[in-house]
Amino acid sequence: MITAVIFDLDGVICPTDEYHYQAWKKVTDDEGIYFDRDINNQLRGISREDCVNVILKRSNKNYTEEEKTKLGEKKNEIYKSLLVNVKPSDCSTQVRSTIDWLKKKGIKVGIGSSSTNAEYILEKLGMQNTFDAVVSGDDVDLVKPSPDIFLLVAKKLNSNPENTLVVEDAFAGIQAAKKGNFIACGVGEAASYYQTDYPLKSIADVILIVTKNNQLQKK
Repeated sequence: MITAVIFDLDGVICPTDEYHYQAWKKVTDDEGIYFDRDINNQLRGISREDCVNVILKRSNKNYTEEEKTKLGEKKNEIYKSLLVNVKPSDCSTQVRSTIDWLKKKGIKVGIGSSSTNAEYILEKLGMQNTFDAVVSGDDVDLVKPSPDIFLLVAKKLNSNPENTLVVEDAFAGIQAAKKGNFIACGVGEAASYYQTDYPLKSIADVILIVTKNNQLQKK
C-alpha cells in the first residue's frame, strides 16, 4: 500500500536546472575551467561540495579546501540571484493536479531535496504550504546519494520506505531511494536508469502507480 510520495524539487517540481548551469558556468569561466551542459548533468542531485570536486577535475590548479568552499559559496550566491526569476507558473498544472489528487486520496506528500534553497523556491512557487513535510540539504549531514534526506522525510510523514514512492530526475536521487529501500520513480534521464522501479513519461503517471498498487493491496 502506497501511503506517501516524496518529490525531488529541482527538475521535478520546478525546472531550475538552467539556473544551476548559468551559475556554475559563471564560476568556471572566472576560474578558466572548461564547463558544458554534459558536465552540468553530472552535478544533478549531488551536494555542492561534490559538484565542486567534479568541476575541479578539469583544472590544472590545486585548490585548498577553503578555496573549494568559496567556489561553492560563490556559485550559490549567483544561483540565488537567479532564483528571483522563479514564478508560480514554473510548476506545471500537471504537477499541481497530481499533488492535489494524492492529497485528496489521503496520500502524504513531501519534498526531499539536496538544495539548501528549497524553502525559498517553494515560496517563489507559492507552494510553501503544499507539502506535509519538506527536508533540504540543510537538514542532514549527508545528501544524495545517501538516503538520509528521504529517510527523514518518510519519518516526518510517518510512512515506511517500502510504502513510499520517491520521484526523482537524477541518478544520485534514484541511488539514494534504493539505498533507503524506497520505491523509485524516475522522470527525464532517471527514467532510463537501471535502478529505477517505475520509469515515468510524466509526473501524472504517479497517479496510475498509486491507484494500481493500492487496489492490488486491498484485494
